[in-house]
Amino acid sequence: MKATLSNYGQSPRKVRLLADLVRGKEISIAIAELTYLPKRASLPLRHLLESAVANAIHNFNLRREDLFIKEIKVDKGLVMKRFRARARGRAAPIRHRTSHINVVLGQREENMVTKENKTTTETAEPKSTPVKKTTTKTATKK
Repeated sequence: MKATLSNYGQSPRKVRLLADLVRGKEISIAIAELTYLPKRASLPLRHLLESAVANAIHNFNLRREDLFIKEIKVDKGLVMKRFRARARGRAAPIRHRTSHINVVLGQREENMVTKENKTTTETAEPKSTPVKKTTTKTATKK
């Protein structure tokens, strides 16, 4: 349940802002947030999530409602170096940074409370907190 986007033409620092926003969220919520964000990286990141969901559905027969973003990493990609002309015959470097984005999806497990679990938790005695022994110091006269 993975998807990868290599050499995306935006710096990792800018893409990580969106990755941090959607990390750990359900797929439907993450895609809805990315749809309405005014950031350039939101569209490629949304397409990457939809690709990972399609992989999970097609290859592992999972339901879309059970999926969440387990891991999303934005790593540094290639750096294209260019130069811009400056005054007095000098040149200043320009670095066109790229990003590698990796998405791993996980499947949420439903926490089903069965009748057996309910009765055992109701009949169990509450744990008592240990009593801390305190010692009193006695003042002695000299």
